[in-house]
Amino acid sequence: MFITLEGGEGVGKTTQQALLALQLRQAGYPCLCTREPGGTALGRALREILLHGDPLTPLAELFLYAADRAEHVQKCILPALAAGQVVVCDRFTDSTLAYQGYGRGLDLQQVRQLNHLATGGLQPHLTLWLDLPPEVGLARKASGPLARTGLADRLEQERLEFHRRVHQGFQTLAAAEPQRIVRIDAEGSPLEVAARIWSVVKPRLLAAVPRP
Repeated sequence: MFITLEGGEGVGKTTQQALLALQLRQAGYPCLCTREPGGTALGRALREILLHGDPLTPLAELFLYAADRAEHVQKCILPALAAGQVVVCDRFTDSTLAYQGYGRGLDLQQVRQLNHLATGGLQPHLTLWLDLPPEVGLARKASGPLARTGLADRLEQERLEFHRRVHQGFQTLAAAEPQRIVRIDAEGSPLEVAARIWSVVKPRLLAAVPRP
């Protein structure tokens, strides 16, 4: 089963990925946690360019995310799925649509075509959209340890209006695919949010994957 975690800045995807992996393993399901960009050696190099390098044009940014994804799908995600693992990925194609499509204003159909080319048509079985108002997520980031070290990435430093467009993009995507994309209220403590996630994942997992 292929599960993705999506959402804007500061929604807690990294924390929730770790908590979900713990619950999966406790339930007897082998799982792989990965992320985009950065799930492969190439991805780690591209992540540094994308998030901490010099400013990029929107189209160049899109192509670099696609290159990361093509490598990631072939070398990481597909082999793990073939081996019977549950793959939990922090960001995937929906982030590209939300950030580069809705946020940057690139043509959505072209973004979809590039996503399809990079993934070979692979789609998540379940996408968990961790939803917070952009102002709340950015405030979380601003009070976090990385902000205090001055290491906030280029996306985190974008204007509020950009993040509002990204949030609207996720809303639109979720409305268009309600069976795949499930909104998770990301307000509250990490354990409260984790419980909401598990209440969605557990029945889908039992229906899709035989219990070990």
